[in-house]
Amino acid sequence: MQQDLTTGNITKKMLAFAVPMILGNLLQQFYNIADTLVVGQFLGANALAAVGSSYTLMTFLTSILLGLCMGSGAVFSIQYGQKDMERLRHSSFVSFLLIALVALVINVIVFVGMNPIISLLQVPTDVVPYMQDYLQVIFIGIGFTFLYNYFASLLRAVGNSMVPLVFLAVSALLNIGLDIWFILDFHWGVTGAAIATVIAQGVSGIGITIYVLWKCPSLRVGKRHLYLDKASVKEISQYSFLTCIQQSVMNFGILMVQGLVNSFGTAVMAAFAAAVKIDSFAYMPAQDFGNAFSTFIAQNYGARKSERIQKGIHSAVKIVLLFCVIISVGVFVFAKWLMLIFIQPQETEIIAIGVQYLRIEGTFYCGIGCLFLFYGLYRAMRKPGMSVVLTVISLGTRVVLAYILAAIPAVGVVGIWWSIPIGWVLADLVGYFYYKGKRKQIYQSLDN
Repeated sequence: MQQDLTTGNITKKMLAFAVPMILGNLLQQFYNIADTLVVGQFLGANALAAVGSSYTLMTFLTSILLGLCMGSGAVFSIQYGQKDMERLRHSSFVSFLLIALVALVINVIVFVGMNPIISLLQVPTDVVPYMQDYLQVIFIGIGFTFLYNYFASLLRAVGNSMVPLVFLAVSALLNIGLDIWFILDFHWGVTGAAIATVIAQGVSGIGITIYVLWKCPSLRVGKRHLYLDKASVKEISQYSFLTCIQQSVMNFGILMVQGLVNSFGTAVMAAFAAAVKIDSFAYMPAQDFGNAFSTFIAQNYGARKSERIQKGIHSAVKIVLLFCVIISVGVFVFAKWLMLIFIQPQETEIIAIGVQYLRIEGTFYCGIGCLFLFYGLYRAMRKPGMSVVLTVISLGTRVVLAYILAAIPAVGVVGIWWSIPIGWVLADLVGYFYYKGKRKQIYQSLDN
């Protein structure tokens, strides 16, 4: 199932590689969407607010691991493009040790600091018990999240995007079934939703680990690869931790916004919880295409194929813009019906707030789509620091503007919604002009 992205039709190869990644991450969204759907319909607004706020927190924590895995994946892709499988196996060993250590530290920190974290998020008093019950269980799944994302990144680096999809499909269906069973039949409340998610994460994480060790001899690490050397540790650390910073800064900004949203009360929290799920689901394909695009660029960067890289960029931009325009129209038109998936019809205030959010964000999906391409491009071309810069610009603008505008009585919560696309557009402009200024230098280094 491995694909060499350095040969063949560029658009077809990118789409064939990207589609399983898109489907996989759409399924991954069901981990929390299933919780949100069942909780919102059967456990009420307080439980929904707790799960939604927990989702934002968990997204931040798992983004640290995801960033580390994505950074390592870029290194793996470049080495695969260079056809240096021995170096790739050694790098995978070094990467696994580093990321496993970080996952362990995260687990300890979140269990010890749960109550201070909830306090920092300004969670309303009536929501706190629900959130505590949910988080006490959901944190157990961090190790499973590491396993899945690590081995999925390794497989995708060598062009295999289908196997991660299969494991996610199984676990997503399992999660939905267990949600319904634990909440409706066992009456375990938000704790049942969390248990369902952790079991599903365990299936995908352990399953994909066994698959790689058993079915992928070309990736199997031998005794000769089990050592640490300064050069490999430095390379993996640079890529992984810069990408980790980019991902965690992005989600820390979202977490800061979540705290501001919480200060507006349960109705806004519940609306935001549902709308963010829809929002994330809507632009997730663009994000995943950006990650697939990054693998394409990295393999060709390793193979030193500058002309193919430039053609790939032009093709990717066209694909992302077309997709984002279609999704923007769909979300704007069907915003109310999308909110009704999660919220009961009589909750008119919550629905109205969610519709307002979706129509503002949905109009500007082209901005976030292009930003994902910039992230993938710079990560693949050995400039992960630039991805961090763009993230800081995007999220920094979002957080600062959100707090400033929300404090104006005439603007209020709407200011939070408008701050998000403004951040996207500013980061896109910086990313474009940086590429324009460095393009000649980058391609000359590949051609020499």
